[in-house]
Amino acid sequence: MTSASGKAAASGKAAASGKAATAKKVVVFDYGFGNIRSAERALARAGADVEITRDYDRAMAADGLVVPGVGAFSSCMAGLKAARGDWIVGRRLAGGRPVLGICVGMQILFERGIEHGVETDGLDEWPGTVGPLAAPIVPHMGWNTVRAPEGSELFAGLDAGARFYFVHSYAVHDWDLTVTNANIRAPKVTWATHGEPFVAAVENGALWATQFHPEKSGDAGAQLLTNWIGTL
Repeated sequence: MTSASGKAAASGKAAASGKAATAKKVVVFDYGFGNIRSAERALARAGADVEITRDYDRAMAADGLVVPGVGAFSSCMAGLKAARGDWIVGRRLAGGRPVLGICVGMQILFERGIEHGVETDGLDEWPGTVGPLAAPIVPHMGWNTVRAPEGSELFAGLDAGARFYFVHSYAVHDWDLTVTNANIRAPKVTWATHGEPFVAAVENGALWATQFHPEKSGDAGAQLLTNWIGTL
């Protein structure tokens, strides 16, 4: 006969096994630019089964792909292309497979970036140009609030005063959501202000992104990552 404690232990093991079996597989794409280790830890704490890799097949097969990014727009684009990341992102989105961009990993999803007078083509998933922030203090480094749109899934469960950690000198400053394809749902765009308004996050079908670092944003960032993983 199995004791009550034995049954409880067996039940606990079964639950843990079931949880592990159902954990969503998330790949943090390693193309040489990004806080990949901190992203890995934050995603694991949020319940994902995380792997850091630049392997094409693994990146394509994952439930979710995270594209981090730090440094210059042009350098990130060069590194992404060298690792076939541009192809992977495009193929995943064509099949409705979720992608999350973080910081410069968000910026390169736009049409182009201009830094120090150098213009570089982005992935052109969204309209817009990444340019310098017009602010008294640059870079924008530290905690800031955001203005999420009604119905946001990314910010679900977070109050309006939630703060997120930013480190950037460039951003997308405008997005005319009135100019959209009538057959395609308009993206949900979240804004923040540092000297001027800028795009802080985007939710657009399978493609989501944040200008801030959720992996460095404490409990608010953890909730945001949990929200994303919950959609996979």
